[in-house]
Amino acid sequence: MLDFNHIPVLPREVLDAFPRVQSGAGGIYVDGTLGGGGHSGLILERLPAGSRLIGIDRDEHAINAAINRLSNPAFQAVRGNFHDMPEILQGLNIPLVDGILLDLGVSSHQLDTPERGFSYRFDGLLDMRMDNRTSLTAAGIVNTYSERELADLIFAYGEDKFGRRIARAICTARVGKPIETTLELASIIEKATPRQKYGESHPAMRTFQAIRIAVNDELSPLKDVLTNIVGCLKPGGRIAVITFHSLEDRIVKTTFQKIANPCECPRDIPYCVCGKTPGLKIITKKPIVPTQDELKNNKRSHSAKLRVAERI
Repeated sequence: MLDFNHIPVLPREVLDAFPRVQSGAGGIYVDGTLGGGGHSGLILERLPAGSRLIGIDRDEHAINAAINRLSNPAFQAVRGNFHDMPEILQGLNIPLVDGILLDLGVSSHQLDTPERGFSYRFDGLLDMRMDNRTSLTAAGIVNTYSERELADLIFAYGEDKFGRRIARAICTARVGKPIETTLELASIIEKATPRQKYGESHPAMRTFQAIRIAVNDELSPLKDVLTNIVGCLKPGGRIAVITFHSLEDRIVKTTFQKIANPCECPRDIPYCVCGKTPGLKIITKKPIVPTQDELKNNKRSHSAKLRVAERI
């Protein structure tokens, strides 16, 4: 039995992001990355009768675990991708909602389940799919991408300056036989790179991140997805997004800023003539990060950043 009862990241800060939840006013909320249901559980505890919380996740194991864990009449789980939130809400006859939460990245249960192939710490087949209905796996990328494609991928999504060296080592290792397991790949990366250059981090961490992002297409649609999701909010409704690496955080930050200040007029024009009006008010000028106590008690909170914005 998988353990989905991990501690949610930034729990107090997430609740603070939704004042109506804290005040007990209720409403309709969406947890677009349900995972183990940790954040959803906190929100449900504070929602009065008549409220609703929709939990969305593409991982069937997470959906099933959340249904078992969150026995609350206000809760409804939907297997799907938060990218499709407007369509999902339309199918549920929900025009607009009071709040949306996204906790991006890989979840604890995915990392801690060897057969899912997400972690360089456990041995398992190279999979890394958040949704097992999709066809592309980590093994497919590792064993079929060209050296240049791998190097570009590792540099772009892993931000690893040793990307070319790692790509060359992967391509050399797969000549005799395909690379099939996580520990096999991690060992190839470790041998190809100077470990001391990574500090306390494992040399394979960035490459595994890059491959996971590519397998699950996590970044390329994020800007447009966030823009579409904002349209699901009621005026005064809030969106809170937790990221775990600079690539995600940069996209969230710039997308929020663009929606908050969409004017495209030249700077030398004294007033706006393009007619584009702000759609968001940014609540967090700088991202909220975990306290030292949380970092000590919840290792998963390392590098987490929370940004919050309110629909105008």
